[in-house]
Amino acid sequence: MLKGIDPRLNAEVLHCLRAMGHGDVLILADTNFPSDSVARATVTGKLLRMENLTCAEAAQAILSVYPLDTFVADFAGRMEVVGSPDEIPAVQAEVQAEINAAEGSDRPMISIERFAFYDIAREAYAVIQTGERRFYGCFMFRKGVIPPEVK
Repeated sequence: MLKGIDPRLNAEVLHCLRAMGHGDVLILADTNFPSDSVARATVTGKLLRMENLTCAEAAQAILSVYPLDTFVADFAGRMEVVGSPDEIPAVQAEVQAEINAAEGSDRPMISIERFAFYDIAREAYAVIQTGERRFYGCFMFRKGVIPPEVK
């Protein structure tokens, strides 16, 4: 256990988040997403897990150390509900609330069609699979920067 670090962040996840650079993409996925096969195509080439957490719990932990990109509109995205792209399931609303809390403002995620989401995921830096069992708990986070301290 470390002071100031959310204990839900395991060593593999922390290592990955630290290694990522500005603009790199992280995928946060539910249990139904083909995480293992997709993760093999990513930069890390292996699946990371936060198994006993919902997507919102995992997002809260991740966003406690991971800055979202402020320079682009696609700083975060959600997988669209097939046949109902404007629908926001509860799991997505919960993750949006965690993004808003971390950002200190209301920045809506972009909507990503299911197969386009798979394509983005294969090109991502890493995939983290959660224990989320609700459908459409699949998200994309683009890493931002941490500005220098002002003296």
